[in-house]
This record gives sequence, structure tokens and C-alpha cells, in this order.
Amino acid sequence: MRLLPDSLFSRAAAILLGVFLVAQGAAMYAVWKTVVTPLAERSADDLAARMVLAAQTWVELPPETRADYEIELFLKHNLELGKVDRALPSALPTGYFGDHLAASLSRRTGQAIRLKQGPDPAWAWAEITLAGNMLRVGYLRDNYELDAPWEAGAVFLAGALLTLAAALFLVRRTAHRLRLLARSAAEVGQGRLPERLPETGAAELRDLTAAFNRMADEVQGLLENRTVLLSGISHDLRTPITRMQLALAMLDEADADMVKRMEGDLREMTRLIAQMLDFARSLKGEGEADVELGQALAEMAASCSHPERVGLGSMPECPRRLSLAALNRVVGNLLENALRYGDGRPVDLELACAAAEVRIRVLDRGPGIPEAERDKVFQPFYRLEESRSRDTGGSGLGLAIVRQLADAQGWRVELADRPGGGLAAEVVLPRTA
Repeated sequence: MRLLPDSLFSRAAAILLGVFLVAQGAAMYAVWKTVVTPLAERSADDLAARMVLAAQTWVELPPETRADYEIELFLKHNLELGKVDRALPSALPTGYFGDHLAASLSRRTGQAIRLKQGPDPAWAWAEITLAGNMLRVGYLRDNYELDAPWEAGAVFLAGALLTLAAALFLVRRTAHRLRLLARSAAEVGQGRLPERLPETGAAELRDLTAAFNRMADEVQGLLENRTVLLSGISHDLRTPITRMQLALAMLDEADADMVKRMEGDLREMTRLIAQMLDFARSLKGEGEADVELGQALAEMAASCSHPERVGLGSMPECPRRLSLAALNRVVGNLLENALRYGDGRPVDLELACAAAEVRIRVLDRGPGIPEAERDKVFQPFYRLEESRSRDTGGSGLGLAIVRQLADAQGWRVELADRPGGGLAAEVVLPRTA
């Protein structure tokens, strides 16, 4: 079972939050045990000593001075002291400070002391019996009870939260840079030159971005050199092939069958060179324009090699900005493949236009392509022996051109079994391509 999420930011956030909670819990526990608890116990013990001393002093004073003493206690120490005849009925609710104070009073007086609550909830009272007198000593709770230092804790927590937020902000920025790198790397893998990434930020990120930009430039240069090389070789081969065809035409007494075979070989070489040129052109970027896909597909079906065998499905209005030349080459190659290897049966061309993506389907009733071979058929010069032979004219470049050009445009090409038999080839055009 996966405990951490997939994204870098989510993982960093989860780890930082877990560490933050553990560290804050440990820090608060340490502060409570080493600061808050000792201070509360010391404050309660000091107040108990003062209350007992006040009661003992009151007992020892002459009766005529006790009133003045009580006033002095109230004014200087916020304590009230007096003799009473009966105890208060209501006990003070238990609390951390009150429990410590009652325990300290009981220890100092040898009596079972419980704090009481009078009519005014701001005061707490202890009833002590000394020299036959029941004395009631009260203290103003707000002046003596030590509350937990919530303000200091709030400041401490706010600082920790700001630290966590800053760490998450830095992780988010780093994750964003990595996503940009991944997106640009995908574009490089598809043969496109992405926008140069800004070489800013920390030194490590600057070095990584600079290295990636250099790599993208070098890969683009290699692709351009490959394109030029393929185009040059294919173009240069046309001249000797033309001379050979002319020489064959001028032979008078040659073996007619041999000449026919040689002419067939030359025609096959010409087709191969034409496809090589298409393959080289597919590696170059094409200009984009606003295209009505339904109309473009209808024109494509009408201009293919066997338009009478192509059935058009529903063609909804589907405007899209793309390279029409690339679309014609990709869908056209799939359509010609379907006509060539579809056992002479009708081929269906369909268009599905949704908000997220556009799907163009080419459906045939031929032998199909085994699932294990569906990735291999996109490799240049790969041939399926069962369905393609030299007699059919297949060179193994058609689907390679389709894949290369689709990748360059940001499209996807998917092959699947068609229900009822045959092959379903789909070209998926994402809206964000």
C-alpha cells in the first residue's frame, strides 16, 4: 500500500507536516514539563505559604488591630481574611493550579483543605481552623493563578507555521521547475524544440536548466542534420534511377522479362525514395491554420486511391487550429494502409469532436495487427510478413511517418482491434497540443 502521494510537492508537504507535528508536540511537551508545571507548582506553594502566614498572623494579633490588618492584606496582596461561623457549601471546580494549592495548604496546616467558591466567581476561598477560629482566606484568581503561556505558545506556533509555509513554497517552486523540465523533455523526445527555460534560481537549478537547454539545442541540431541527410540522399538517388530507366528504354534486343523485372525494381526504388522524402519532411515543423476537420476529412476521402470504398461516418463541425499538411499525411497514410490491407472491403472514416480531445478513426476489416506487434509497426522499415509483402508495395515507412509526424504535432496514434474484426486506428488530437 502506497503511504505517500505521487507528486513531489505532495510528498514534501506530507513529510514536512509530519515532522512539524512531531517536533511541535515534543517541544510543547518539553516546555510544559520543564517550565509550565514547575512554575505553577512554585506559584501555588508560595500562595499557600502566604495564606497560612496571613491566618497565623491574624490569630496572634490583638482583636482591635485585626480589621486594619485585613484591609492591608486586601490592598497590598489581594487577599481577604476573616473569621466565619460556617463553611461555604460550594467547592471550587478542580483545576491544575487549584489542586496544587489545596495540596500545599493541606500539607502546611495538617488539615484537609478544599478550595471553595463564593458568590463572586473571581475569588477562591480556603477555610482554615487555627486556635479554635475558623478563618476564611480568599485570593483573587486572576492575580495568582498561573495560566498556560498561550501567548508564547501562539508566537512559537506562528513562527513554526511560517517556517513550514516557506519550506512548502520553496518545494512548490522546485516542483514547478521540474514539471517544466519534464514537459520540455517530452517535447524534445517528440522532435520539437521547446521554449528555452529560464536559467534562474538556485545554482543547482541554474546548472540543470542550462544543461537541459544545451541538450535540447544539440538534439534539435542532430534532428535537422538527419532530416537534411535523408532528404539529400533520397533526392540524389533519383538521378541515377532516372538514367537507369532511360537506359532500359533504349535497349532493343534485351530479354523482355528481365527488362520488365528491372523496371519493376526501379519503380519500387522510386516509391521507396518518395516515402523516404515524406519521412524526412515529417521531421520538419509545418505551419498551422484554422481547419474545419469534417470538411478536411471528406476531401481526404475523396482524393484517396479508392474513394468508392471509403465510408464517411458522422462529420460534425469541428474547427481546430493545426497543420493541414500534417493532418493529410497522418490520416492519409492510415487511410491508404487500411485500403491496401483491408482485404478489399470498405473502410470507415469517423470523427468524434469532444471538449477535451478530437478523435479521428480509420476502421478496416482486414487481418489487423497483433497486439504484440503494435509498437513495432511504427519503427521505420518494420514489416508484418503475414499482411505485407513486396508485391503489395509496402516499404515499412508509412506508419513510421505517421508516428513521427504525430509526435511532432503533439498528437497520439492508437491501434486497437475493431469489434467484429479488423483494425481500428485512431488519431487523438488533444485540445492542449
